[in-house]
Amino acid sequence: MQPLEKNWIIPPRLPLEVDQALQNYHPVLRQILYNRGHATPEAAQQFLEAAPPLGTSAFNLRGISPALERINYAIQNQETIAIYGDYDADGVTATALLTLVLQSLGAAVRSYIPNRFDEGYGLNIEAIDNLHEQGVRLLITVDCGIRSIAEAEHARRLGLDLIISDHHYPAPEVPPAVALIDPKLPGETYPDTDLAGVGLAYKLASALLMDYPSITADDFLDLVALGTVADMAPLVGENRHLVRRGLSQLRPPQRQGVAALIGASGLTPASIDASHIGYILAPRLNAAGRLETALASLELLLTQDVNRAALLAQKLDNLNRERQQITRQIQEHAERLALAQDPETPLLFAAHPDYNPGVVGLAASRLVEQYYRPAIIAHIGPEYTRGSCRSIPEFHITQALDQCSDLLEHHVGHAAAAGFTVRNEQLPELIERLKTIASQQLSPAQLRPTQHADLEISLSDLKPDLLPLLESLQPTGYGNPQAKFVSRGLKVTRYQSVGKDNGHLRLSVTDGKITYDAIAFRQGHWFERMPRYVDLLYTFEKNEFNGKTTLQLNVRDIKEARG
Repeated sequence: MQPLEKNWIIPPRLPLEVDQALQNYHPVLRQILYNRGHATPEAAQQFLEAAPPLGTSAFNLRGISPALERINYAIQNQETIAIYGDYDADGVTATALLTLVLQSLGAAVRSYIPNRFDEGYGLNIEAIDNLHEQGVRLLITVDCGIRSIAEAEHARRLGLDLIISDHHYPAPEVPPAVALIDPKLPGETYPDTDLAGVGLAYKLASALLMDYPSITADDFLDLVALGTVADMAPLVGENRHLVRRGLSQLRPPQRQGVAALIGASGLTPASIDASHIGYILAPRLNAAGRLETALASLELLLTQDVNRAALLAQKLDNLNRERQQITRQIQEHAERLALAQDPETPLLFAAHPDYNPGVVGLAASRLVEQYYRPAIIAHIGPEYTRGSCRSIPEFHITQALDQCSDLLEHHVGHAAAAGFTVRNEQLPELIERLKTIASQQLSPAQLRPTQHADLEISLSDLKPDLLPLLESLQPTGYGNPQAKFVSRGLKVTRYQSVGKDNGHLRLSVTDGKITYDAIAFRQGHWFERMPRYVDLLYTFEKNEFNGKTTLQLNVRDIKEARG
């Protein structure tokens, strides 16, 4: 099936008063700033400087002060502290950050990452028992725990103190703990609720280190950048501030493991940006936790041994290649399964015992991208089915799961992504109920995919001097997309399919005055039906290859030119 034709949305031209207010900026940049809600010189300057919002002191998180008191007591009395993280890149970077910080303060600290396949997401009672038996007296979670009520109560009965640091949405009931650090908790007034798990770990570290001037939390911003981008936290507000500063620590990297990962990925450190994290580094950090355990990723970030770092980075690179193949296989099978009964279903669902639970979320993301509707792909085990959900902006998937909580053992997530565990006998009713919710909330018009562009521009107006202006928008990604342009009526002078299975497209286009080369990823299907004239929606970028730098269009969508 061919991908659905996308609806292009181009904002109206900025009002005259805004154009005049931003007159010190390039006309193209003015429009881009206006599109992102920055209509005054002050707002534009704050955005371009990636300044943090007011009020982002760590002590504006209610749980920070009691957490510091308990952590300092543990350090002074040499109590064993365990950092308990999640197995994704956000959880691994957060675990590494707090472990390294506490080690630098002389604490007796150890790290724990649960096994996705044996233990599942979040706190589990067996792990709590084992850590307690091993002498742990303080357990600090990162990127998990805010819905682990039974597990927290078990820890309390054991006398194991618990600090929960998590950025997921809490349930109406919260777990008992010495401290809860989550900006999404009711009553919190912290100005930014979009921090990733590693961002909250950084806030805790920054507060802790105020009493230790020999080290600063800012030394760990490279880990914050990696985890924040990997977790698709919106790159606005404080996240944007932290990631921009963290990127500077990756050019060049200061950590042996990060340097090895960059080398194994074939990247040039000096040019690393947020997209390199999202598409190249993060998948490798996540690969271990998806196919085996995340311990290799954690060790990579903790080790100072050059040789060990190189071996671990190569292992992650190999695992990522394997992960890509498994994801393709699951995606193809799940697509057939999801569409078999009802091709018009508002929510795609597929479950199978052979699906690898570590990559079902990635396969679900591919289905959302292709069909623009919520997708759930799940692994069916002997007693429980564990599903991974991805959604579209029009459908808050975690709120939908909340409406089905009576059927679920566990669930956690955000607006666009979630995970759940359900008993196998409850699965049919769960899916029926979720599809009913989706059909009530989503109209057919909402299920048409959209592409947003910043402005329409002639190809001849794409000049090299635009590139530094576009660079000032960095870091770009989820929540702060790259600037996109539309150019119409371009003549295609050449084209060819490229890449594995000819899935991508290379082409050259001209407006009669200037010609640009272009790359269109995952659009190789156009090769068999390429029109002579096209409209393109694209980003404008530098292409560095074999030591040569050229300008090119990175095409996000193609339409046949009309008229």
